[in-house]
Amino acid sequence: MEGQVEEKMCGKLSATCVQFNSKLRGVFTWDLLKTLVMGQVLSLLICGTAVSCEYLAIAGVQTPMLQSFLNYTLLLLVYTTILCTHKEDRNIFQVLKTKWWKYLLMGLADVEANYTVVMAYRYTTLTSIQLLNCFVVPVLMLMSWFLLKTRYKLLHFIAVTVCLLGVAAMVGADVLSGRDQGSTNDVVLGDSLVLISAVLYAVSNICQEFTVKNLSRVEFLGMMGFFGTIISGIQLAALEISAVKEIKWNFHVAMLFVAYVLCMFALYSFMPVVVKRTSATAVNLSLLTAALFSLFCGIFLFHYTFSGLYIMAFIFIMVGFVTFNAMPTHAAQPEPDTADPSDQEAQSASDRLLPPNGDGVPRNGILMVVAAL
Repeated sequence: MEGQVEEKMCGKLSATCVQFNSKLRGVFTWDLLKTLVMGQVLSLLICGTAVSCEYLAIAGVQTPMLQSFLNYTLLLLVYTTILCTHKEDRNIFQVLKTKWWKYLLMGLADVEANYTVVMAYRYTTLTSIQLLNCFVVPVLMLMSWFLLKTRYKLLHFIAVTVCLLGVAAMVGADVLSGRDQGSTNDVVLGDSLVLISAVLYAVSNICQEFTVKNLSRVEFLGMMGFFGTIISGIQLAALEISAVKEIKWNFHVAMLFVAYVLCMFALYSFMPVVVKRTSATAVNLSLLTAALFSLFCGIFLFHYTFSGLYIMAFIFIMVGFVTFNAMPTHAAQPEPDTADPSDQEAQSASDRLLPPNGDGVPRNGILMVVAAL
């Protein structure tokens, strides 16, 4: 009798283990691994821009708008040129004719997001910037909820919380090691600039997600290069001409500019690929490790003090990112229409003519973003 009970218990335990292993294999897939690696490649590219900026600052170069202008110009030369070769409605002239003001707003949001966060360093501390910059994640989730109709589950919110705990550990390590750099001239103004930058980044990223999932990556990058070059060029002429004239050019400084621009160009070129594969929110969660990579480089290059909290922060962010991507989000189902049945049949027939989107993004999403803007 006891032997039969033990056999039943062993059988149940074995079945439970098999089911658990099956679930783990369903979660930790090659697709998730690819997403994880691609996100960290983006973080390493941001780390490259941070390191080159640090060396430029050491060389006495403070020209963030010039650096942005060079990046947008390279995007213009590559992707806008490709866009010019497209035919019919995908040609740059047709795109400008029908959607110029939409891409103008998107380019403006991107340029000013980069500029306002740089300006924030003049008024507040690195700790405040690192913490408040995370505001982009909840803003993205909120915008995705209302504009993309993306629906999150409880696990996604838990994953975001875990990632933010990792950021808190990183900031705590900075404070303990005395790396609370920056200024305290006007903390309220500096913190406000960081929040504005986070909102602008969210607007730019949500527009990017709409564009690459519903239109094309080349169109997004071509228009970003076109309008980004114009906007950053105007600001460069208005704000940084004197700083540019003071640059003491040599081979070392020139190579630092080249390194920065190539890292930024690769970041802008590769990020739409990852966004199309996942989402803008997931990408920004993966980018939280960029500051950690910069700190690890700083330990060897700039003699920063190491702290075990950095390792803890990296583990928290990675766990949160994997958890967020382990369960896919879904789009809200449209409410049933109470219109005339014949109209519903016509609409149903029209829907059948459209190919499935496959990524859960509403096809009218771009119109909703423009309306919101």
